[in-house]
Amino acid sequence: MALLAACTDPSDADYRAEVVAAMHDSIGADLADLVQAARDLQAAAPSHAWNATANAAAIVAMRDAWKRTRIAYEHIEGAIVVLFPGTDATLDARYDDTLAKLGPAGDPDLFDARGVTGMHGIERILYAPEIRPDVIMFESTLPGYQPAAYPATDDEAISFKTVLVQLLIEKANSLRKQWQPAAIDAGAAYRGLVGLMNEQKDKVNRGATVQEESRYANLTLFDLRNNLEGTRKVYRLFRAWIHSKKTGAMVDATLQDKFDELEQLYAATTSDALPMVPADWSSDHPTPANLATPYGTLWQIVHESVDPSNEGSVVFTMNRIAELLGFPEFVEP
Repeated sequence: MALLAACTDPSDADYRAEVVAAMHDSIGADLADLVQAARDLQAAAPSHAWNATANAAAIVAMRDAWKRTRIAYEHIEGAIVVLFPGTDATLDARYDDTLAKLGPAGDPDLFDARGVTGMHGIERILYAPEIRPDVIMFESTLPGYQPAAYPATDDEAISFKTVLVQLLIEKANSLRKQWQPAAIDAGAAYRGLVGLMNEQKDKVNRGATVQEESRYANLTLFDLRNNLEGTRKVYRLFRAWIHSKKTGAMVDATLQDKFDELEQLYAATTSDALPMVPADWSSDHPTPANLATPYGTLWQIVHESVDPSNEGSVVFTMNRIAELLGFPEFVEP
């Protein structure tokens, strides 16, 4: 009877198949949300030159839809980027990274489908009047810089709506269609989750250099929260498999505690923005006084929480789980 019972236990191949099927459904739902949010943004966009007062309701609706694209994408970023390497550059590239590839000519047309595109290209237009002075100062030094602006003519507004936003819809919809079980490598997707957690410290670091992700809407902490939420959501799909291993329950409990600590840290403020960075901040040698500030506290805890060499950190523990499941470990570049 014992032998018979053993024969009915799920194998690693069974667990892997279950994870792939569940990941297909879970991330597929987020991809559908991404496409729908982009379509909602397009539907709300005026077909005439924008006026901040007359089009206030449309601008609020577009910004709300844009935030929903961020929620959906940040939820799936870890797993998707590893499996579809060009996705991040297509959907999530930062302005400075794109300009570095374009060269001195830059991208003089903010509203077309060339050069600066994707969620941050759209964000830069949607929040143009409210971009922080330090962000403008940084970007104005970049070769090829073009000031952000609302569409000033009907042609620009139509191009924003039917060309730039349409490109986001098409790219997101193409990714959704490609998201099929045959394209899903559970081990690679898991490694992507670990990499995204490791990247949390870089996302916080960039706040001190004005190069953070959602710098125009000032929503970088919002992005971090959604990264964590998305990672936990996909990680849950592996838990039955993890618990089938001898030490799986113990290491999973450790990781849940670490996830909780990060979640509490990110929830410590109701703001969606990173805390103010001290004027004399140095990520290489932060002073005790700077570490005592809200930004310094966030910086220090995030670094300690995701450091791959820190035993018990999120990344360290996720790598131990990868070893249990027979996945390649994440190695910091």
